[in-house]
Amino acid sequence: MPEIKPIKRILIANRGEIALRILRAAHEMGIETVAVHSTADADAMHVRLANHAVCIGPPPAKDSYLNVAAIISAAEIAHCDAIHPGYGFLSENAKFAEIVEAHDIVWIGPKPEHIRTMGDKVEAKRTAGALGLPLVPGSDGAIDTFEQAREIAAQIGYPVLVKAASGGGGRGMKVVPDESQLESLMSQARNEAKSAFGDDTVYLEKYLGNPRHIEFQIFGDGRGHAVHLGERDCSLQRRHQKVLEEAPSPVISAEERDRMGGIVAKAMADMEYRGAGTIEFLWEDGEFYFIEMNTRLQVEHPVTEMITGIDLVREQIRVASGKDLSCTQDEIRFTGHAIECRINAEDAYSFAPSPGKVTAYHAAGGMHVRVDSGIYAGYSIPPYYDSMIAKLIVYGRSREKCMMRLRRALQEMVIEGVKTSIPLHQELIEQDDIRTGDYSIKWLEDWLAERES
Repeated sequence: MPEIKPIKRILIANRGEIALRILRAAHEMGIETVAVHSTADADAMHVRLANHAVCIGPPPAKDSYLNVAAIISAAEIAHCDAIHPGYGFLSENAKFAEIVEAHDIVWIGPKPEHIRTMGDKVEAKRTAGALGLPLVPGSDGAIDTFEQAREIAAQIGYPVLVKAASGGGGRGMKVVPDESQLESLMSQARNEAKSAFGDDTVYLEKYLGNPRHIEFQIFGDGRGHAVHLGERDCSLQRRHQKVLEEAPSPVISAEERDRMGGIVAKAMADMEYRGAGTIEFLWEDGEFYFIEMNTRLQVEHPVTEMITGIDLVREQIRVASGKDLSCTQDEIRFTGHAIECRINAEDAYSFAPSPGKVTAYHAAGGMHVRVDSGIYAGYSIPPYYDSMIAKLIVYGRSREKCMMRLRRALQEMVIEGVKTSIPLHQELIEQDDIRTGDYSIKWLEDWLAERES
């Protein structure tokens, strides 16, 4: 890592709402920003508001936001002290982090070796177990042969889950109900993994029947100190993609939060982890099971900020510049409830993308309502990137008050000219199971299937 020095100018290696989120935090700290952008994003809001902007290539991400040489060149031309990768794109690319640091530029993120370790699901599981995190029963590492898989599956019991060691998003993942289908589904998982990630390594774990997806936000200074900032419940998912997130989880007690939070914070302290990270678990019948770690800022980080009052991006920049964590565990307080709705430019029920020109835009407002978005009236949503165009985040002193505020905010939110997922969210929050918090990772897909039948 290069010698720590004051950060005066940050290159934001991302686009959309997260680029704008980073820009705002930097400007509030008196730090200049450099926006990089593809030709498709020349009129993006973060490009307009940055102190400087550099075009790094044509619309395809591989030629712009994934173009390492272009980003490093932009950082050097613009005399940047640091690079913030946001989420997605190159945020969990250990090689990119190493290249950034090799150019004497501060990497606002975890140590490259931690990105690499946690990016390999087999190695991540092994490391998590060594650090004392509870694991889903399964193979100790990669599965090489069908015979090996059959023995392990017999030990842990069916159904089992075959998972790709690299990547995510449900690709290279197969549920095996019994031994008769193990060989075929294992082969399919390998082929999918090879096609999607260039790596056909798979491993095996127990398939949980009806779990929730609960993740803990952690933060480390890289020198043996770490804290947790509570949990988020991200169980409302479609095809392993999160739709709505809330904090705290409706099913986790304060005692469970303190116990599990203490375990993850100690693990990250022992690891000497640096910066923001998220430890993801499946939770069922009162038990947590580690599934993966994201070594970056999460899309859903605002709900944690709402209930703790801590600016996570500001904290990332502080730690990257060599400063201590701004608070101890004893100083962190969890107050109230927050919910985030991901608003996508897509058909609310078919989920078909809907890029195009935003003809009218009005962000919901009022007390404890936050909208993270880079769109504006007249903005043309390009068809080349992820369809998420806004995040609506609301806070209330209780979950019930939060839900009431969310209902009002969704009614107030106006985005015209393209289809959005707002109608889906409006319908979801009227469902009894959502109102009571009684849902799992399977709930949304089951509800959508029933709705269509």
